[in-house]
Amino acid sequence: MGQEKKSYRERYLQIVKEFCLMDDSFMTLFFGGDIETTQLLLRIILEDSEITVTETVGQYEIKNPNGRSARLDIHAVDANGQHFDVEVQRQDAGAVPERARFNSSMLDTKMANVGDKIPKLKPAYVIFITENDVLGGGCPLYHIDRKITELDDKLFGDGSHIIYVNGEYTNEENPIGMLMHDFKCKSASEMHYELFSHRARYFKETEGGQDNMCKLMEDFRDEIAREVAIETTIETARQFGISEEAILGNVMGKYNLSESEAKSYMLKKSA
Repeated sequence: MGQEKKSYRERYLQIVKEFCLMDDSFMTLFFGGDIETTQLLLRIILEDSEITVTETVGQYEIKNPNGRSARLDIHAVDANGQHFDVEVQRQDAGAVPERARFNSSMLDTKMANVGDKIPKLKPAYVIFITENDVLGGGCPLYHIDRKITELDDKLFGDGSHIIYVNGEYTNEENPIGMLMHDFKCKSASEMHYELFSHRARYFKETEGGQDNMCKLMEDFRDEIAREVAIETTIETARQFGISEEAILGNVMGKYNLSESEAKSYMLKKSA
């Protein structure tokens, strides 16, 4: 058993060497829980050196009891109460406008307090860092905000913001070009931003950081295996003609899921 665990670790460490920040699992561990790096990331993207991050969490889940929940790669809050969702996407399909709209609505849900006649919503930012230039304009950043057509596109001012960061932008004289260079670096020594380089070196070159990375990969392996088991249970039950209500109850009990979580799996398998 010990030899098998050692073998897994060696294989994991080889994979870790190839990780860059465009890999969402590495990106989540890199920024999640680390205020300084998240703060620098947001200051670069929002071009605002005054942003002060007070909280950052990786793989943050916002539950929706009446429908689909959302799991954010990075959820951060700043000193002014603004909320941020940062997603990294290698596949264009993961950064479609509908997903940006959905994540934005879930941030609003997170901020709204039960009982408020009119929800007191702080500004919220959904940020997609995409490997490809999915919007196709060659710009380093794309800012999407609601506007009033009949008032010469005057900003609506609802505080909802969506930003796409173009991973194909390579002008390293521009802060976004430098950032995208760092996101694609496998080696800490090649990164422009010293803070990012220091943290990447911790995860890739120190025993403690490597332990964290290996644990992450073990958890990811277990999570995938669990998801496959749940989806297989649903698919098999449907093949035997079991009612959706019975399948829902079975999946909730067998895998210790809430009703909304079980419904999410069932909707995914029926899509």
